[in-house]
Amino acid sequence: MNVLTDGAYLNTGLIVPHRKRAGRPLLRAQKEDNAEHRHIRAHVEHVFGRMKNYKILRDRRQRGTGLHHAVQAVAHMHNLALTP
Repeated sequence: MNVLTDGAYLNTGLIVPHRKRAGRPLLRAQKEDNAEHRHIRAHVEHVFGRMKNYKILRDRRQRGTGLHHAVQAVAHMHNLALTP
């Protein structure tokens, strides 16, 4: 499985966007990779934003596995809402 992240996760083994180096512009392929990276991450960020509409995630601070189970439940409800 590949995990796309933003530039905050450099040197973690995860996939981050290409960065410009001093005096060396990005190559065309790198720019295209970054554009695809942004496109995919935007979809994920939109899902996170929609999930925050659920009160259980917006108004509570949960610890331990409670948050994990709440996120799973909200993701499941969100997917159910999308099915015709």
